[in-house]
Amino acid sequence: MKTYIVILRGINVSGKNKIPMAELRELLFTLNVENVQTYIQSGNIVLDSNMSKEDVIAAIKNAIREKFGYEIAVMAKTVAEWEKVISENPYPTDNHKIVSFTFLSEVPKITTIEVSNTNDDTYTVVNDMVYIYCPSGFGKTKLTNNFFEKKLKVTATSRNYRTTMKLLELAKK
Repeated sequence: MKTYIVILRGINVSGKNKIPMAELRELLFTLNVENVQTYIQSGNIVLDSNMSKEDVIAAIKNAIREKFGYEIAVMAKTVAEWEKVISENPYPTDNHKIVSFTFLSEVPKITTIEVSNTNDDTYTVVNDMVYIYCPSGFGKTKLTNNFFEKKLKVTATSRNYRTTMKLLELAKK
């Protein structure tokens, strides 16, 4: 049995695509998975399954579509893959509030994007990840999920440093 960290794109944001976590956990338990945990309301899941990562993603996508009627992007990583994501972060984490991890649905064909007026905000694309460093905070950055989706032509969902580390902690319990 493998432990997966699963992240959903675009649920419970500004009143759209509402999925109560208790209902999501109940739904997941019908999918032949175990030890389901959710973290906060934004689609963070830790679970164990004998299914492949691709099958876990497909099962969750289909179950959410059938139960809630939403077409949601679902991404998953094993604990080892999640640890690699964290280890490849090129930015300092002494102030973790200015570091973010953007998970991509696949490795993009391009890795450098022209972007102007970012102040000191910067990003680095590594495989299927974008690491974001915003010294002034994330409130006004142009480096958003929508920006990366449009420019890289892939699906993107971001988690801040604290959430990324907490999901790893939950997965290793």
